Amino acid sequence: MTFGRRFLSTAAAGALVVGGLSVTLSAGPANASAANCTNGANGFTSIPYNKSGTVETTKDLGGGRRAELHIAWINGVPHRWARISGATKAGDLVWMDYSTTYGDGWIQCGPFTVQSNGSPNTSAAHKATREPGEQFRACGRRVDGDSMCGPWL
Repeated sequence: MTFGRRFLSTAAAGALVVGGLSVTLSAGPANASAANCTNGANGFTSIPYNKSGTVETTKDLGGGRRAELHIAWINGVPHRWARISGATKAGDLVWMDYSTTYGDGWIQCGPFTVQSNGSPNTSAAHKATREPGEQFRACGRRVDGDSMCGPWL
């Protein structure tokens, strides 16, 4: 199985093993797509655009907006997802980076676009299994700003 969105923190390509499946990762953000993590793709769960849970981390995006990492139980299992909130503008983006290698390489879930001013939006959710190396972070970009990410958790 090859993930459509591939990203490494280094310029090299590598391999990642997830649940016994060999997954090829290559450098570069060119293949970012929400389709890589919606409708059950790659272990992600689709959630409502306005879902909220317990906020674990927050990244100030400026302009009254923030990217937050949320956690809550979905179908009896803890899940994490990213959410953009605050004084959002149509066109703002949110996504969640998911890693099983302590943030050395990751899958970008998104971006997901805010549809109207003042509305939140979320990434898809992923099970929080506490497996060694598993980390998450929330990221966002204002329509008039730069991409920013919160800390790995």
